[in-house]
Amino acid sequence: MNRITHSAGRKLFGMTLNQVIAQKDNWEDGTDKLLALMKRYMKGEKIDFDYERASALLHDSSGVLHDYIDRIIKETDENVLKTTALNLGYEAFFHGTKTIRKKRKELDCNVPWLILMDPTSACNLHCIGCWAAEYGHKLNLSYEELSDVIAQGKKLGIYFYMFTGGEPLVRKKDILRLCEEHNDCAFLSYTNGTLIDEAFCKEMQRVGNLYLALSLEGFEDVNDRRRGTGVYEKVLNAMDMLHEHGLVFGTSICYTSANIEAVTSDEFIHMLVDKGNRYALYFHYMPVGNDAAVELLPTMEQRLYMKDRIRKIRSLEHGLGLFTMDFQNDGEYVGGCIAGGRNYFHINANGDAEPCVFIHFSGANIRTHSLVEILRQPLFMAYRDNQPFNENHLRPCPMLENPEILERMVKESGAKSTDLQSPESAEHLCAKCHTYAGNWAPIADSLWAKETHKKPAYENYKVRTESRQAV
Repeated sequence: MNRITHSAGRKLFGMTLNQVIAQKDNWEDGTDKLLALMKRYMKGEKIDFDYERASALLHDSSGVLHDYIDRIIKETDENVLKTTALNLGYEAFFHGTKTIRKKRKELDCNVPWLILMDPTSACNLHCIGCWAAEYGHKLNLSYEELSDVIAQGKKLGIYFYMFTGGEPLVRKKDILRLCEEHNDCAFLSYTNGTLIDEAFCKEMQRVGNLYLALSLEGFEDVNDRRRGTGVYEKVLNAMDMLHEHGLVFGTSICYTSANIEAVTSDEFIHMLVDKGNRYALYFHYMPVGNDAAVELLPTMEQRLYMKDRIRKIRSLEHGLGLFTMDFQNDGEYVGGCIAGGRNYFHINANGDAEPCVFIHFSGANIRTHSLVEILRQPLFMAYRDNQPFNENHLRPCPMLENPEILERMVKESGAKSTDLQSPESAEHLCAKCHTYAGNWAPIADSLWAKETHKKPAYENYKVRTESRQAV
């Protein structure tokens, strides 16, 4: 398959997908054909994927994975299902991965798998403690600027784009237009869920390549205390509409010292599954901004609980039927910090290219720099030079768990604060993390030493001569 053209490969995947969709009550054989195609197409690439185990789990009709895939295939709109598999699967995972790896060597810098962009800083809600509000509410990226970033990205092999804000669906017409223009890409928008209506659901069906992550803080009392009265009910109604239209969506959950138990309870997870959610993306609270509430940082006991609980929920053998990811405790599976362009970076609504959605410093802007120039800006190159920031991937972040590193990188790179409302220095930001980092370090190191860790086949670190050299 490596010798056929890109378009011919997509066509072959599409034909096999049509067989799976046509046999919804007997889809297992079709997925075996897809696995065989994937194995052929990715031959020679270093990837951590057990084809035989995947096939066995898919054929186990009493298993969690079988039930999960069965629900997706039978409940998802056919156009959405096929477009998702082609764009997120063939283009982003297969073709994109191979292209990105070549570009990383060619350009000698990080090239990400996805780019996160803020179409706008405007929002229709006023949530307590929202870090996005630090940017202000009047910034926007033009449609042409958003589209140009995607066009540049595709040349590097980047076919997956996420939107945050602000509230991205304030710009829903432009987002749908981007989905149409770049119909070979996959798009995911984080959203508060209050602007979703039936007309928008039908448009999502039509384009087929837009997915959502709806923000929830817990059940109604906790969620609405932060987001406003009636928001929880609106989000659940939005989930019902999305599910009825066969769309792909999940939740985005910021966990804090105040809500950890609620947002990981069996009752909460079962509610999400029943509503049609396919994933739950968990984000550790970050003390970003001059007025950040440090008391919301999870305790060490809560951090330990999250590490084990999220893995239990997503277990392919005994889980609860929801794909979950914890961006702080799952560093082991992605080789530590993924920011600075290693696997992703963030463009705010002012066009500033930041290493991470939580780290508001930059030395480049899309209005003055090309995508390649952005990836080679001093701050991003400092990320590449220093990744992984810790050999222990339970301590992945250069801010939360290794604050002295972020402070040094910002200073040495000359990056400036991108916060237009209340600029925060790296020293002030990192000072809020030193106590947390010091308390977590001995616990994480003890855990890491006791556990067995498989070295990933591909890590995307800068080649070094010292002990942590990439293979």
